[in-house]
Amino acid sequence: MSAIAEVADTLTRLRTEVCRLHAHLPANGLVVWTAGNVSARVPGHDLLVIKPSGVAYDELTPGNMVVCDLHGRVVDGEHAPSSDTEAQAYVYREMPDVGGVVHTHSPYAVAWAARGESIPCVTTMCADEFGGPIPVGPFAIIGDDSIGRGIVETLRGSRSPAVLMQNHGVFSIGPTAKAAVKAAVMCEDVARSVHLARQLGDPIPIDQSYVERLFDRYQNVYGQR
Repeated sequence: MSAIAEVADTLTRLRTEVCRLHAHLPANGLVVWTAGNVSARVPGHDLLVIKPSGVAYDELTPGNMVVCDLHGRVVDGEHAPSSDTEAQAYVYREMPDVGGVVHTHSPYAVAWAARGESIPCVTTMCADEFGGPIPVGPFAIIGDDSIGRGIVETLRGSRSPAVLMQNHGVFSIGPTAKAAVKAAVMCEDVARSVHLARQLGDPIPIDQSYVERLFDRYQNVYGQR
């Protein structure tokens, strides 16, 4: 039995989930046209499911999601995968706890990335979700694993689930693809809020002791358990 046949039911579920999660990107103003993507690791296998390259969001279906190995090679699907596939495959190889990766070009976050500036932790939402500033990763060319190397270099050992890749956009990670989508949405909201605050003056940093308390509460107490 082939590796694909062994995980057929899992792939069916993940293709449906990844397709559905893409709807959150345009709905939250994180992408335009065909830019951006969501991917998910196939649990227990060196595989990922990702958006096809250059396909409009309203044309996405579970069937045109692409299955690749963790070197970015297509193993199942009729479409070419996203141009970010090798980069995201590198993240999955190097960060085994990551179950989902998202890439967006959300405008406020991209504005920070274009300046090569991290987003300071001056809102409780930033402390809650990111545990501190949202960091900036190095400039890297699209098309191979260079961006992935920058993501891993920046986020390994960081509490932030998002990185602003310089001159490019946002990459977010999570234990699931849904969690990575949430981090991308929250990143843009924080980027917008802090930008607006700067128009009024100098935002007030949150004391690190409060950042720790806020992050711990949000990660371990907030919501349903």
